[in-house]
Parts: sequence; C-alpha cells; structure tokens
Amino acid sequence: MVELIELTAGYDGKEIVRNVSATFKNFEISVLVGPNGSGKSTLTESIIGLNRKHSGKILIDGADSDTLSLRERALKVAYMAQFRPVSNISVERLVLHGRFPHLSYPRKYGREDYAVVDSALKAVRGEELREKNVQYLSGGERQRAYIAMALAQETPNIFMDEPTNFLDVCYQAELKKLARKLADGGKAVCVVMHDLCAALEIADKLLVLDGGELRSCASAEETFSSGVLEEVFHVRIGKVETENGTRYYYD
Repeated sequence: MVELIELTAGYDGKEIVRNVSATFKNFEISVLVGPNGSGKSTLTESIIGLNRKHSGKILIDGADSDTLSLRERALKVAYMAQFRPVSNISVERLVLHGRFPHLSYPRKYGREDYAVVDSALKAVRGEELREKNVQYLSGGERQRAYIAMALAQETPNIFMDEPTNFLDVCYQAELKKLARKLADGGKAVCVVMHDLCAALEIADKLLVLDGGELRSCASAEETFSSGVLEEVFHVRIGKVETENGTRYYYD
C-alpha cells in the first residue's frame, strides 16, 4: 500500500502537484486521470523518488519513504515510466533489469531470476520477443517489454504510466486482464490513463487530477455520477449495461 499525505512535489523549483492525499491499496486498481500537464507523471515519479518532494509524506507499506534507500524503495514499488530510453540490448536482458533490486553487486543472475523473466514475458504474451533487440521492436512490442521489466521487479506495489500506449486493441484488453489479476493477487496497482471510458471500466478507484490538485478520489460509478469528468475534460460520457458489465462511451 502507498499512502500520500498532503503531498506537494515538483521539479526545477516548481510545485507541480499540491496537497494531494490518497491511498493506493492492495487488492485494488487505482486509475489516475487528468488533462495534459495536470501532474500525473510528476505524482507517480515522486513516489519512487524521481521528483523532489517539497512537503507532506509518502508512506510505502507503512514506512516513511524518507527513511528508505533507493534499493529498499525499488523492492517495494515498481514503476513503468511513460518515456524511457531505448536500450541496445535484448528483451531478455532488459527484463532482467527488473531483478536488479534483488541482487548484490556484481550482479549474477540465477535460475530463479530467469524463471521470473519467463513468467513476466508470458504475462505480456512476449515470449517470442526474448532474443530481439529492443531498438528494433515496434512501439507496442517495446511497451510490452517494459511492462514485463516492471513485473519482473516483483514488488507489492506497481505503478504504470500510460501502459496502453502503442498497444493493439487485443493487447490493451490483455493489459486490463493483467492489471485485474495483479490486484486480485494482492498487489496495489496504479495505472495512469488518458482513455476515460477504459479508466472507468477498469478502476476500483478513480483519481482525477486537475491543475496539480486532486479533484476527486472515488469509485468509478461515483466519479461518473458526480459530473467531475465533464467539468475537468469538457466531454460527455454515457454508459450502457451489458451482459459483460457496465460499458462507457463518449456521448
């Protein structure tokens, strides 16, 4: 579980998010939405220590993040960033990077590490990518490889910033199932998304950021009914009940 208490954070001396209090619970999918520039990436990057915390607290599994080393934090929270360097290595080597927090230096991979990589690639249907060079992958293939790296970190909390970018529709559906499986398995899962309809369908809890402030933190149905999405995004969203559950659409 990750808990934010009156968190104000940013970079280059600027406050990007202000006084945000929220809890990302185990067994729950939290989806973070907001217009461009609202502070979504800044918020998630602050949790893993990439952005400076100006004030407030970040508790990770009950421990104050200020007391945790980078390695200790990496054992508790995995993060898949929206923008990443394209490495000149194989997908297998990339995914093995997720094992770094579990290894001492010099790093020597064991049978268990390779088994974790196998499982992570299988989870993203990326077994066929193992030997391919990351530089020569398509955008969607690369996205799946980086998701696998985050899974290989084997943390109780996982944050993914725009993980559906570049993915074909079938893989977007697979990612939704994967997020549900991770949450049902006990992880705290947070996904940053732009697609509001998809966010409403996947979220146990929806967090709406606007101008660096948390406008709403509630269930998908409560968020939909409150009208906050229309206020913040200036769109109308409808819903329909199907045999497979509630589906949302842009009206």
